[in-house]
Amino acid sequence: MFELKKIHREAIPKALERVERYRLLNQPLVAESICRDILEADAENQQALVGLVLALTDQFEHEANKGINIVLDLIPRLTDEYTRDYYTGLAHERQGKARLVRDYPGARFDAFELLNRAMEWYEKAEGIQAPDNDDAILHWNSCARIIINNKLEARPPEGESVGSE
Repeated sequence: MFELKKIHREAIPKALERVERYRLLNQPLVAESICRDILEADAENQQALVGLVLALTDQFEHEANKGINIVLDLIPRLTDEYTRDYYTGLAHERQGKARLVRDYPGARFDAFELLNRAMEWYEKAEGIQAPDNDDAILHWNSCARIIINNKLEARPPEGESVGSE
């Protein structure tokens, strides 16, 4: 069909700027494509890996086929432990929010589980974050507020009746 063209390594800094721009323009598919092009030129580029994680998670609400496992498979390529923990939490948080938006039977239970998992990852990240970086705390609080404000609860054990689900 088509053979994709390779970008030049010297063009990577400008391409990374484009990733941010297209994410801000709510065009995560374009940002994803640019990240994949960067990673073809520099497979270990940490900014492109983070950009790809963010571009993929930007699509969770609208693309059911953009599953969390695609993102979780990328995260081990991040070289910093804090970054791995933080973005693992972010992937779970965004997937949890997407479940609430999709509103299918059991979505609220799935959202609760995913948000709780995100909070666990944020707590891990908090334990190793730099003193001037409270991003993990901010996201932990955001997850807690979503759970509280939406009155989310854990899935009842098998055999118990389900209320409004």
